[in-house]
Amino acid sequence: MYREISTYNSGYTILEYSVIGKGRPILLFHGGHSSCNEEFGYQKLLASGYSIITPSRAGYGSTSRMTDLVQACHIYQLLLDHLAIEKVHVIAVSAGGPTGIMFCSMFPDRVASFTLQSAVTKPWLTTEDKEYKIASRIFNPEAEKRTWRILATINSLLPRLTFRMMVSSFSKLPYSEVRKRIDAQAVEAFCKMNNRQRSYSVFFIDLEQTQRDYSTELAAIQAPTLIMHSQNDSSVSLIHPENAKALIPNSEICMLDSWGHLIWIGKHAAEYDNALISFLSLRNNG
Repeated sequence: MYREISTYNSGYTILEYSVIGKGRPILLFHGGHSSCNEEFGYQKLLASGYSIITPSRAGYGSTSRMTDLVQACHIYQLLLDHLAIEKVHVIAVSAGGPTGIMFCSMFPDRVASFTLQSAVTKPWLTTEDKEYKIASRIFNPEAEKRTWRILATINSLLPRLTFRMMVSSFSKLPYSEVRKRIDAQAVEAFCKMNNRQRSYSVFFIDLEQTQRDYSTELAAIQAPTLIMHSQNDSSVSLIHPENAKALIPNSEICMLDSWGHLIWIGKHAAEYDNALISFLSLRNNG
């Protein structure tokens, strides 16, 4: 998927970002281990007449490392000014949830709509959780490059085995049920995801930011909000979309019976695409 990748400088801060497509602008905050090269969910948006601006979130890719989420959101706003874009649809994915929540609460006049996708909206992993301890070992700065290299090698040799080994990290369903909800394209997309991902030293910033309480920021969001989640997500539990629905005044939930966390791939992807495009089309004049 071809895209233009550029950098924007604000003082000593560098922000890497990509722009792809022509049309109404979407500002997309990617999930963990990702960057401005993210691809999930892009094809239908591009075909429906949207352009997608994807900053590499603070510390990912070539973007400067920033632990202050408020500071990072100010830089994202300056990027919109630089691109001469007044208002955007905002999409926040997974561990990018806190960034989207903060941005929409800080700059309501810049936001036409807000969509949370499989997103963290409240305190997530703590230092006592098994998942946190595992992540600390395999995604720490000394190990993460080796972790992704090994995974890429297994991907190339045994893509279906790689998918099966990792299913439980994304889905509450047994593999026998997951198989009914995926297709060959889903496995291919899953392996491509693993091949393009890196953690650098930034995933620990994500872990820190996702331990915060964002109740005040959620309640301050004014934009119409769509909360998209799979009922079978094992990575980000259902308390997160429920939390967002309870706190964001003008919000609705789209709960999918997809295979798990990665709602953009599998046999339910079309249902996801249609729900999102329908939601955005009603807010294009916002």
